[in-house]
Amino acid sequence: MFIGEYAHGLDAKNRIIIPSKIREELGEQFILTKGLDGCLYIYPLNEWTILEEKLKKLPLTSKDARAFVRFFFSGANEITVDKQGRALIPQNLLEYANIKKEIVSIGVSNRIEIWSKEKWEEYNESNIDFEQIAEKMSELGI
Repeated sequence: MFIGEYAHGLDAKNRIIIPSKIREELGEQFILTKGLDGCLYIYPLNEWTILEEKLKKLPLTSKDARAFVRFFFSGANEITVDKQGRALIPQNLLEYANIKKEIVSIGVSNRIEIWSKEKWEEYNESNIDFEQIAEKMSELGI
């Protein structure tokens, strides 16, 4: 399980340092892809396999399902961490997430989200009513 928030930067070669706490659980290889809300998602290989199986079960006849699968898989890259704990972020994903220099990585259970610092701050400053969301989630039994 991934938890926590980590602030770090992008180096001149478009690499980020994967925090050691995350790296221990993540492993040397992982899948990096476009996420929702303008961030990037990192999945350990085992979690990616589980997600892939779920997405394969979506109906091919559903236009929304096809669009979502295209979105998710077209941005996917298998990433290998180097000996210094750095991972190269492909240019198309940097552009998608509007990452220029400063990054915030957050643990979200089975995945890690990578945000540009600006977008993360914007998200946190938005008027999301987390108490109302919590109430709705409790109605679902969560």
